[in-house]
Amino acid sequence: MGVLRLAQSLARVGRGLPILAAMSASRERLLSAFRKEFGRQPALVAEAPGRINLIGEHTDYNDGLVLPVAIDRTVAVAAAPGDGRYLRVLALDYNERDEFTLDDIACIRNGGWRSYVRGVFWALQDAGCEIPGADLAITGDVPQGAGLSSSAALEVAVAGALTALSGREVARRDLALLCRRAENDFAGVQSGIMDQFAAALSQPAQALFIDCRSLEVEYVPLPLEQEAVDIVAVDSGVARRLGDTPYNERRRECAEAAKFLAVASVTDANWEMLAAARPSLPERLFRRARHVISENKRVREAADSLRRADLTTLGALLRASHESLRDDFEVSTPELDLLVELAWSTEGVIGARLTGAGFGGCTVNLVHRAALSRFDRDVLLPYREQTGLSAASYACRPAAGLTVGHV
Repeated sequence: MGVLRLAQSLARVGRGLPILAAMSASRERLLSAFRKEFGRQPALVAEAPGRINLIGEHTDYNDGLVLPVAIDRTVAVAAAPGDGRYLRVLALDYNERDEFTLDDIACIRNGGWRSYVRGVFWALQDAGCEIPGADLAITGDVPQGAGLSSSAALEVAVAGALTALSGREVARRDLALLCRRAENDFAGVQSGIMDQFAAALSQPAQALFIDCRSLEVEYVPLPLEQEAVDIVAVDSGVARRLGDTPYNERRRECAEAAKFLAVASVTDANWEMLAAARPSLPERLFRRARHVISENKRVREAADSLRRADLTTLGALLRASHESLRDDFEVSTPELDLLVELAWSTEGVIGARLTGAGFGGCTVNLVHRAALSRFDRDVLLPYREQTGLSAASYACRPAAGLTVGHV
């Protein structure tokens, strides 16, 4: 691809996308690694954020409601057109590589990051996008295995880079849907659309209120800066990969509950239907359905509380969400429970709950900025002492979604 054609491609694909700011030290490291690995300069860098879900857990794949926020931790992909239909990929943070051709995109069992990258190539090509051969170098600072959606950030960044190289105009919504297909049908993780939408569509200082059935998105202002409140993610130190947890089992249980309730999805049920079905509904399925119905209600109320800048109500909703995830959906762990209980008892913490799929990973905490040092002292230190795990906290700021820019 010539320089002029590449510039035209980027102008089309980048329309409406924020152009990357001056290269940070990590991006300079990425560019240097690309040049060393492939012997030339990359043509572009695509970057997509991780996300933290304020509320709305295990509702996305039930056609329900979610309220995620993109965070200022990202995956960045440096890319240049490659040789014919040949692909070369460097994962800088692992010092690992992958090579394959567009004519043989095989799934690697337990392939880790390779499965997501290959899955994006596969999904784009299967959708009819003429993807060229390419050289890619990847780095990121989204904590992995922590429930902050590093996989979706990787998928969206790779997809953004590839479509820019190809000159294809793909709407970011459609790009997110293709990335979800890569994760569902290639990598084998049956996630919903929330993570990919957050990585592709987010805007600064706003949460995404997503209806996962209609795919309608509403931007809800976050009154955090004016209230001097930070979103703090705490990595419990209990890593999980969704394919290794009962995540897919929870999906099956929700589908079973929907059949008992004679609805397309548990989201279509209401309290009256659930009460009427209780005598014949297995207790396990009853509790799964109760969580989904109540969580959807909490998401609506949380969005309303943000519009009113009512963070006290939002904090109470976060607590109720965690209790439901712990007791009805059974996706918490003793470590996550300890983290949120310590946070609930700490002055300056507005709300806390597990975030992400559970089974380990992170908690999300709304913390007054003036109380951040107290939070570390009263939450992280006793947690480490009681569990022996090296929990880490990340103060996060809301961020924009996918960006693509020239190098």
